[in-house]
Amino acid sequence: MSDNFYRAFEDRYRGARPLIKARLMAYQPFFAPLAALYPGGAVLDLGCGRGEWLELLTEHGFAPRGVDLDQGMLAACRERGLHAELTDALSALRACGDASVAMVSAFHLVEHIPFDQVQLLIAEALRVLLPGGLLIMETPNPENLVVGASSFYMDPSHLKPIPAPLLEFVTGFAGFPRHKVLRLQEAAQLHTDAPIGLINVLDGVSPDYAVLGQKDAPPEALAAFAAPFAAKFGIGLSDLALRFEEQDNQRRNELHAGIARAEHTIQRVEHALQDGLVSLGEAHQGVARVAAGVEQHRLRLEMAEPILQRVGPHADRLAELQGQMVQQVQLALQAQTQFQAQIGHIQGQLQGQLDALGHRTGVAEARAQQADAHVAALLASSSWRVTAPLRALAGTTYRLRSAAREGRLASGVKRRLSGPLLTFMRAMLRRPRIKRVALTVLRRFPGLHARLYGVLRRGNAPPPPPAAAAPTPSASAADLSPREQRMYHELKQAMEARNK
Repeated sequence: MSDNFYRAFEDRYRGARPLIKARLMAYQPFFAPLAALYPGGAVLDLGCGRGEWLELLTEHGFAPRGVDLDQGMLAACRERGLHAELTDALSALRACGDASVAMVSAFHLVEHIPFDQVQLLIAEALRVLLPGGLLIMETPNPENLVVGASSFYMDPSHLKPIPAPLLEFVTGFAGFPRHKVLRLQEAAQLHTDAPIGLINVLDGVSPDYAVLGQKDAPPEALAAFAAPFAAKFGIGLSDLALRFEEQDNQRRNELHAGIARAEHTIQRVEHALQDGLVSLGEAHQGVARVAAGVEQHRLRLEMAEPILQRVGPHADRLAELQGQMVQQVQLALQAQTQFQAQIGHIQGQLQGQLDALGHRTGVAEARAQQADAHVAALLASSSWRVTAPLRALAGTTYRLRSAAREGRLASGVKRRLSGPLLTFMRAMLRRPRIKRVALTVLRRFPGLHARLYGVLRRGNAPPPPPAAAAPTPSASAADLSPREQRMYHELKQAMEARNK
């Protein structure tokens, strides 16, 4: 190629230096712990190009050195004071001693050389790296369909694209125990929930990828790199394809749902139209009925017009009569209002009387309850129990005196003694020997014998039927006390007024 061709080509299609340096910051999670492990460590950049990577590493404390075969690219590095030499990648690696550099990098180099040289490059990098050192190989990603089918061949020095699984396998096969694929430079909006289209599936996959290999080292040296090696970088073809398929299914479902809603809406519109036609027919029928009513009203007016003409001369008299009728109705309403007011007043008075009567009745009941309580207390008192014999003796004496005054003493004594005597006589008659002795004695006293025989005969006679109960005289208001009569009449009046 002619001088400066490749530099001009990259200036146009690769991008400006600030853009490239911003993209290279994706490797910071890896080179930051390496700078802490090897401060000021040496870095060999194979195919350094315009030197963006050399410039970035210098800013982060490394001592980078680049090699390239293009004079235009080397001139761009020297213009910025960067250390760059004219030599090929394998020669530069073979010139390094074992375990002498902290990092070997090759940006967009492996697609320019045959595959066997790629294998040699990886093996030599493993030899020259320090323990825990990094190998970085960045190349176009053929998983991006546009890159693999079109843009890869924009560079005439490209041989053929290398799939990421192949380059990663070669790295592990060469002896790097830890290796990882980083997909790079995809559009930022693809990391959001924004909808994607078919063009995103074809062209949205990370256009570049890198394989990172790390040389074995003690666990404490490798611990700082665990997080970046475990992280996910970039977007693969399967990611976009699945997202596109999910969104397409969602759009299809929404479309079907929209079609179903539209069909439902059409059905409702059809039903509404049918209902509207029915309502329109009903409206026509209603209009016809109204027209018929108007015609009937017109006929009635025509029939009433002669009558109105005859009544016209008497209109004043009719108006006067109507006024009188209105006055009579108003008077009747006023009388009704006054009557209702009087009824309300009477009802209020009756209610007051009933309330007073209820109060008096409550007072009487309270007094009766107090009297009952006094009687119960008296009956339960010790003095009442102590004087019980005296009261019994006084009652008996009173009854004897009353019987003596009334001439009932002898008959009363006879009545009370006849029962025990009759029982005694019956007991004697049940014993034959005592019976014979008693009869022998009584025959000597004929009068006593006759009397005892009469007592025995009356005792054995059946009892007479009970006398019919005398009719109980019906209670009347005349038998009540004056106060009870007044309460009776008040209750009767209240009940009659309420029944009305």
